[in-house]
Amino acid sequence: MTLDAVGLEVMGHAFASIAEEMGLVLIHSAVSPNIRERRDCSAALFDADGEMIAQAAHIPVHLGALAEAVAAVRALEPEPGELFVLNDPYAGGSHLPDLTLVGAIAVEQGLGGYSVVRAHHSDVGGVQAGSMPAGAREIFAEGVIVPPLRLTREVERFLLANVRTPAARAADLAAQRAAVARGAEGLRALAARYGWAATQAAARDLLDYGERRTRAVLRGLDAAGLTATDWLEGDGVDERDLPITVRIDVRDGTFHADFTGTAAAARGNVNCPLAVTRSAVLFVVRTLLPDDVPTNGGVQRAVRVSAPAGCLVNARSPSAVAAGNVETSQRIADTVMLALAQGGVAVPAQGQGTMNNVTFGGGGRAGGGERGAWTYYETIGGGQGASPNAPGPSGVHVGMSNTRNTPVEVLELECPLRVCCYALRPGSGGAGTWAGGAGVIREFEALAPMEVSVLAERRRHAPRGTRGAAAGMVGRTVLNGAVLASKVTARLEPGDVLRLETPGGGGSGPPQQGGTG
Repeated sequence: MTLDAVGLEVMGHAFASIAEEMGLVLIHSAVSPNIRERRDCSAALFDADGEMIAQAAHIPVHLGALAEAVAAVRALEPEPGELFVLNDPYAGGSHLPDLTLVGAIAVEQGLGGYSVVRAHHSDVGGVQAGSMPAGAREIFAEGVIVPPLRLTREVERFLLANVRTPAARAADLAAQRAAVARGAEGLRALAARYGWAATQAAARDLLDYGERRTRAVLRGLDAAGLTATDWLEGDGVDERDLPITVRIDVRDGTFHADFTGTAAAARGNVNCPLAVTRSAVLFVVRTLLPDDVPTNGGVQRAVRVSAPAGCLVNARSPSAVAAGNVETSQRIADTVMLALAQGGVAVPAQGQGTMNNVTFGGGGRAGGGERGAWTYYETIGGGQGASPNAPGPSGVHVGMSNTRNTPVEVLELECPLRVCCYALRPGSGGAGTWAGGAGVIREFEALAPMEVSVLAERRRHAPRGTRGAAAGMVGRTVLNGAVLASKVTARLEPGDVLRLETPGGGGSGPPQQGGTG
């Protein structure tokens, strides 16, 4: 240990500021609303051994799984200064729309670490515009698969030849490239200021500090043999519920989540690789820690995740995974939280538990867009679960998502869509001493022929309250007045209206106790 408390704070913020600046470069350079407006992207800085030194406060489902992307690149024996791209969920990725760039940082003629950015691109090919098709049965239907490769002009040409909106994808890739370069510049600037040996020592100290603080908190938990089961509402092919079962054991400062008993891999695309499962568990562990604990690879050292090979949460190729990253990750976090709550650990009630993924796409010119095909993707917020001492926020992205909404003006400028209604959903939060947050109503009118895909959850099983409080209200997906399944693809004609009513969060504490519920 070389840093005192002040030094840890200073260097922790120094490394984190590099990651934050990477994210800002990406956001302000991208052209697609999904990255520029919704900020569906993440950035992090890793050391030469592949451990995360620091991350920006971006998307939990991205950040917790980035270590696998770096490990996949390190297996290729990168040279300092090389740049890599990947999206293969079975080789370091999450789901295909998330393109990840990994830059090997040159510091003093050696490999100093890795700057990494992951961004959700609104189309990467596949059978449907937007690359999030409900009911896909193999990963090949979801888009072009890119294993870890050195990002050359030829690789980029191949990638852009397999997407519907190549100009936008090229621009967003350029923004990612600039963000990776900014991360390398930031690390070299730290090395120039403090010396490379001192910078490396500071990174090691921060990793050890993160681990030490995490294990100290976990040693204070009485959590052995805690179990819970929650369900996914079908997979887009079959409507039957799919159980996710977890057992939590916290021993000797290590948090172990075992998913034995979880359903086998589904026919549809709700499967996810173990990296996404680990990311969801890590998110839950992070919520148990004080705010001043740095989120880095040291925290991950205290987390173990196991699941039967080939099951829903440890899928194997060629299982489809588009919804696994966005919906199953939410249910994994919910199930782990439920196990902790049932064991008496003070955690929030379940939030909306879905990202309410909506993907539109079609042909022709969409105001300001490319001639030919166009695509648009967004997730929609809902109610957060109440905490043991406060109500849940309304109309927010919950759990594994941390994005913003797309402003109505931007959406209508970019796409042939009109937003007819965008409002909170009154009464959708669960009643309790502390009420759950309210969901959202968002209604779209099609102005041109198009396809739409909706991947959502909590249309049958409500987000549960804690300590005797009521559950939040389930969500609904409605097309021209007809209620649809939670995962669906449809053809829209001009004048058709798609309405999403997102779930509210569960309450906390019995309603009869009064309070703010």
